[in-house]
Amino acid sequence: MAERVLMKGNEAIAEAAIRAGCRHYFGYPITPQTEIAAYMAKKMPKIGGVFLQAESEIASINMVYGAAAAGVRVMTSSSSPGISLKAEGLSYIAGSDVPALVVNVQRGGPGLGGIQPSQSDYFQATKGGGHGDYRMIVLAPASVQEMASLTMKGFDLADKYRMTSMILADGTIGQMMEPISFEDTEVTTYEKPWALTGTNCQRKHNVVNSLYLKADELEAKNFERYEKYKAIEENEPMWEAYMMDDAEYCVVAFGIASRVAKNAVVAARAEGIKVGLIRPITLWPFPKKALEAAAEKVKGFVCVELSMGQMIEDVRLYTGCKRPVALCNRSGGMIPSPDQVLESIRNAQKGAF
Repeated sequence: MAERVLMKGNEAIAEAAIRAGCRHYFGYPITPQTEIAAYMAKKMPKIGGVFLQAESEIASINMVYGAAAAGVRVMTSSSSPGISLKAEGLSYIAGSDVPALVVNVQRGGPGLGGIQPSQSDYFQATKGGGHGDYRMIVLAPASVQEMASLTMKGFDLADKYRMTSMILADGTIGQMMEPISFEDTEVTTYEKPWALTGTNCQRKHNVVNSLYLKADELEAKNFERYEKYKAIEENEPMWEAYMMDDAEYCVVAFGIASRVAKNAVVAARAEGIKVGLIRPITLWPFPKKALEAAAEKVKGFVCVELSMGQMIEDVRLYTGCKRPVALCNRSGGMIPSPDQVLESIRNAQKGAF
């Protein structure tokens, strides 16, 4: 039986990153993700790694950019306002096609907002985050175990496609404790001939930057990048389908909202309502095929979010507006209750979308 250890979600991310080969962490403290930085500060010096608390979020993301260009596994973590400050650096990293892992343990906003859990950074994460035409791979854990496993997966995907992976968690998953296992996890090693590792006069100098002064060159690079994104959309979507075999209604939720929604699905089934759940694990690439298939057989959808309604736009888009979609939500750091989600399912059954 695999050995299990009780860990907080934020600590699981940090330990998983170390086990994935990350030896460089640059960050800045902000609630509710500070435990990641604290864990790295304690562990990195003991394993020959680098922990550096930068003077700002802006500084830390540019340190990530430099380390990523050197070909090492590197990460940073923050929470919603801090990710906004990192946006320019995220765009530079995307424009330079270097791999990095960024963790956002979301809190309520906009602005400084509060320190309670939220999912209101969905647009920011899945539609880019900074300026220009680019994407990030966005992974949404729903348990402490997934905080660990998706962190490892995020490093592998970042290296595989030479781009940023983001762990889009929420304050609840970051702060809660659950038993997890680090066994049966595989780490993939990728060759990085493009990295700035020094030539020793054995090869041409590598150049890493995001500047293209000729418009046609930049256009060609963007088209090339989007061909890569198409491959990711085809090959990398991940989702969980729960009680969907005979479902007449479908709840869509991710992160902590999906755990609440799953309880509501069980309660609705006890009342005779045939309802299931689709939980996107990758928010980008969005599991559009799962939604497309569901739209062919269910009567309607209920989207559960800790926001004013952001993922609901993608649910409507990828179901082709074939079925009505209701929003069940709380905002500002509040979490929907199972009873609230159950009531939304009941309303959907009555046709009240």
